[in-house]
This record gives sequence, structure tokens and C-alpha cells, in this order.
Amino acid sequence: MTSEPGRTFVLTLSCPDRRGIVHAVTGALLEQDLSITDSQQFADPSTGEFHLRIEAAREGDAVDVAVLRDALAPVVDELDGQWQVHDRSVPHRVLVLVSRMGHCLNDLLFRTRTGQLPVTIPAIVSNHEDFRDLAEWHGIPFHHVPVTAGTKPQAEARLRELVAEHAVDTIALARYMQVLSADLCADHSGRIINIHHSLLPSFKGARPYTQAHDRGVKVIGATAHYVTADLDEGPIIEQDFRRVDHRLTPEQLAQQGQELEAAAFSRAIRWHAEHRVVLRGGRTIVFN
Repeated sequence: MTSEPGRTFVLTLSCPDRRGIVHAVTGALLEQDLSITDSQQFADPSTGEFHLRIEAAREGDAVDVAVLRDALAPVVDELDGQWQVHDRSVPHRVLVLVSRMGHCLNDLLFRTRTGQLPVTIPAIVSNHEDFRDLAEWHGIPFHHVPVTAGTKPQAEARLRELVAEHAVDTIALARYMQVLSADLCADHSGRIINIHHSLLPSFKGARPYTQAHDRGVKVIGATAHYVTADLDEGPIIEQDFRRVDHRLTPEQLAQQGQELEAAAFSRAIRWHAEHRVVLRGGRTIVFN
């Protein structure tokens, strides 16, 4: 982000629905010399909850986000919900994990380097050495953490160390082909994002696009979601799809699938980093 610290903020709120919520929140922001630059809201009839995301700009002197939180707390706490305020000038810190397929990693690195993603990547972790040169070309530390059935606890302990060492906000599984433990998923709930093809559950295992080709699929796609202990079944953030036909070879299907994966993954990372995603149980609300 290029904005000056203490000038632009994002407030998110989820609370029981009632009259006057927007009035109360916007009034509190105005009292702090904040002008509303964007506002989105959703009253969920299925849960009785109200969800609000506001972007606001500071008109007076810059203010530290902690000071702003303290000033807003008396008003927002009275709404009996969950709320956060973030300074938009602070880049979201994303630790990227990858194995041997680099399309999502390459896309994230390009978008980060060119300012298309409001994130910084402090390190890349892999269970293989394939992308060390790529990481070093971008000037990003690369950590090789091999994983076997016998060393998985040690590998996850090292991953936890790296998360703490680099003050990581979010872990991005950019085609990281290892299953994370239930404890790790629980400890980082809502902070790990995965990407995979949307041919599941029909074509599990190796060579899914060959299986899809053999069955004559007409649509392929990709799904980005939060990681839970239920493999590939976490709350969905973003999906993309494309119609295909009999003319495409398995290799061409896979190539198009990788394009969809990279695009859906980057959008999910951006929306998460911009605090546009509200996670409520097994589903999400995305203010995009």
C-alpha cells in the first residue's frame, strides 16, 4: 500500500441486526475526522446478523490505529458484535507454501511485485528445492522444509517458527501438496487459504485432468477456500470456471485449469488482505 500511515482505514463489523447500526458507526467515524469513502453492508436473514465494511479517510492529523480503536470502542462495543479496524497503509504479510507446481506462486509474485496485491511476501516455504532460484530472483528468503511421514511433526514445528519469525498474517498454499495437521489448521483458523481445481470430488488423486478428459467434462474450474481439518472442504472465498469441449487434450485442460487456479487464488488473497471476507461458520460473505 502506498497511503500514508494513519490516513486510511477499514472497519469491519458483524453483529445482531437491529435499527441504527450504520448511523451509530458512521457517526463515531465522523467524530474522529474520518470521511466514508466506501461502504458495503449485508443483513443476513438466515442468521439475523448484520455485516458491515467501511473504508474511511482521515481528514485531520494522522492517527495511530490503536488510538482510533480505543476511540471507537465505546460506540461499536455497544452493538454486541465482532469488529476490527485496520490501517490500510500496512501491507498484509503472506507466507507462501508451494511444492512443484509454480503457476500460483508465479502469479502471486508478479502481482505483489507490480503492486496489484496489497501484500508483502516475507518468505517462501517448500518441501522441494524447485523454486529456490525464483524466490532469490525476487529477493525473498526461501526455506526448504522437507516433509515425510516420519518428519511431518518436525516440519510443522519449523513452519510455526517461520510464521512467528516473519510475523505472518496469512498462510497461502500455492499448490502445496501436503496435508496440514488438524492442530495447525485449528491454530490458524481463517488464516490459511488453499487453491485447487473444482473437479472435486469426482476426480480425486493423480492426473485429475486426464480423468476429466476421459469423462468428457464440459466445465472446469478452481476453488479458493479457507483451510480446515476437512480436506478441501473449508469455507469458499472465490471460484472461477470455464467451458471446455472435446477438442482439448488433457494437457490443454490442465493448462486452462492452472490459469483459473492462479486467477481465483489471487482474488481470494486480495479480498482477504483487504478485509473483505467475513467468515461465519462454514460459509463466507465477501464484499468485493
